[in-house]
Amino acid sequence: MNTQDMAVIGLTGGIGSGKSTVAAQLRASGVPVIDADQVAREIVEPGSPVLQKIAEAFGEEFLDEVGALRRQALGALVFSDPEKLQQLNELTHPAILLRVQERLMALRAEGHPWVVYEAALIIERALTPGLTELIAVVCEPRLQLDRIVARDGLDTAAAADRIAAQTTNDRRREVSDHVVENDGDLAALRDEVETLLERLSTTYGAPRSDGT
Repeated sequence: MNTQDMAVIGLTGGIGSGKSTVAAQLRASGVPVIDADQVAREIVEPGSPVLQKIAEAFGEEFLDEVGALRRQALGALVFSDPEKLQQLNELTHPAILLRVQERLMALRAEGHPWVVYEAALIIERALTPGLTELIAVVCEPRLQLDRIVARDGLDTAAAADRIAAQTTNDRRREVSDHVVENDGDLAALRDEVETLLERLSTTYGAPRSDGT
């Protein structure tokens, strides 16, 4: 992910940690944010080569009547089986990284001083060497579990499977350059992100007003 003079800031955190809320605030402040989850949705659009590989590997029953991926059904399968999750990651991650790299190069050509790459699995996929620095968003596991159940409509066991499929908060704290603690309310999180934004802008330059 090295892009010479443009800083690439990794933003990671477990499901339900508040990572996307942090990313949204940075984006609203003009910082370009590349969302790995959004890219992952793009590469499995109906008719895409990656979706075809998924159907071949896991079965046509994971496609709906219009050829779109049945995400909830596939998620229930892979998050309860580490081997199948690894198989899915091997099918999708090369295409995700290629598209992310293309967007990074385009943003560099536009003259942005720094960008954010938001992804849950930065640490798990050993992507930190390509980043200028890494920021992790963490919260207490019980709070994380409650958020997932309320937001995604999953039962407790399914939510716990998704948390267990990712690395631990201890590991995130160990390898990250900055940790955002999100155990409080939204106002507290916004204040912490504002402080973070000021520090990043001082270090790498003020974001352009047309961040994407």
